[in-house]
Amino acid sequence: MEANVVVEGGSSNSWLALVKDSIVKIRSKVAEFPGKMKKVAEDDPRRIVHSFKVGLAITLVSLFYYFDHLYVGFGSSAMWAVLTVIVVIEFSVGATLGKGLNRGLATFLAGTLGFGAHHLANLPGRELQPILLGIFVFILAATVSFIRFFPRMKVRYDYGLLIFMLTFCLISVSGYRDEEVLEMAHKRVSTILIGGFTAIFVCIFICPVWAGEDLHNLAANNLEKLASFLEGFGDEYFRKSSEPESNKASLQAYKSILNSKQSEESLVNFARWEPPHGPFRFRHPWKQYLKIGSLTRQCAYRIEALNGCLNSDVQASPETCRNFREAFIKASSETGKAVKGLASAMRKMTLPTGDCPQTAKSKNAADNLKSLLRTGLCEGIDIVEILEVATVASLLLDILACTEKISESIHELASLAHFKRLEPDEKDGNPDLDKQKQVWQSSNSIASNHHHHIITIE
Repeated sequence: MEANVVVEGGSSNSWLALVKDSIVKIRSKVAEFPGKMKKVAEDDPRRIVHSFKVGLAITLVSLFYYFDHLYVGFGSSAMWAVLTVIVVIEFSVGATLGKGLNRGLATFLAGTLGFGAHHLANLPGRELQPILLGIFVFILAATVSFIRFFPRMKVRYDYGLLIFMLTFCLISVSGYRDEEVLEMAHKRVSTILIGGFTAIFVCIFICPVWAGEDLHNLAANNLEKLASFLEGFGDEYFRKSSEPESNKASLQAYKSILNSKQSEESLVNFARWEPPHGPFRFRHPWKQYLKIGSLTRQCAYRIEALNGCLNSDVQASPETCRNFREAFIKASSETGKAVKGLASAMRKMTLPTGDCPQTAKSKNAADNLKSLLRTGLCEGIDIVEILEVATVASLLLDILACTEKISESIHELASLAHFKRLEPDEKDGNPDLDKQKQVWQSSNSIASNHHHHIITIE
């Protein structure tokens, strides 16, 4: 009897402890929520404005329900305007325009075809009507579903194709029981168009967020992240264990570039829907940003491999550091400065000027590095250290070659987008921009030898 009491008492205590733990966790989550909201808002204050814009757009279309003279004209179909705003409105103008135009055009075409299908199915008589409607629905659904597999249609018109199929089925199928098909289609199409127009109007004319501008800034930011790593790599690589550790966090910013492909493709797709705005003209070469982004990621992958050398278990001897320190630091820092110059020119949409001292210096440093590897400085050095040095040197040369390709692609973008040229007084006022390069010409020696480095060991 006493044992049962003890067991029951222990069970109740465990339940109380579990309840207390749950309450503590809930309180901690509630306490953390305001901090998370603040962080989301601080990361991009435009998110707060977008939230107010969504609330305003939904409130405007809700007036069709609140005022009798508006509700009488559309009836319960007015709810489609509210649903359209909720579905269509997005963070950027391009995304909203893409969804809005897709939904509006698809609804109009599907409504017209749905009414036409209903009229054709009525011609043979009531008995054959459901059979013909079923055939029409099958043909259209199968055709549209197949069209969605085309890559171009999938990227730009997938949402419109879905709405087209949905609207056609709603009108043609529901029209079998509802005789007022034309009136129903008219109200539904009208309210959807009103909702789409309201979402587009609010998104464009109230604190617009342009996907094209975000894409352009993303490309410039990624180049700056590459430059930041390259400028700090040399000092960090040869930092002695006794020296204070530098800020490694700034060297890790490039990692976000490795997974930027999907966001770049989305921004390019949204930007193509946007009208001319700011410095971005009609038919701006948005696809060129994909090329720049691809080359930037290739460079980031090489930097990822170079970053692995910072955490390598192989520690270079003082003699090795003394022999290669200056060449490594010079090659990485000058390449970083050249990339930073490209990032500055791209951000300001200015045509890079003709000469770039940083490029020449980085090439000279690369030549010196290759010469060091061919000399007898490697004599007496452990083979593992030699391989480490050769790996770093090879990666630095590959990065230099990759940045030259990035420069060529940026020059191509500047030519297609008609970037402005700097006036002489602007150049004098900003000497850093005067050092930017319009086209990097790869030296024959690096182009032919950067994949093969000779190390003589005796």
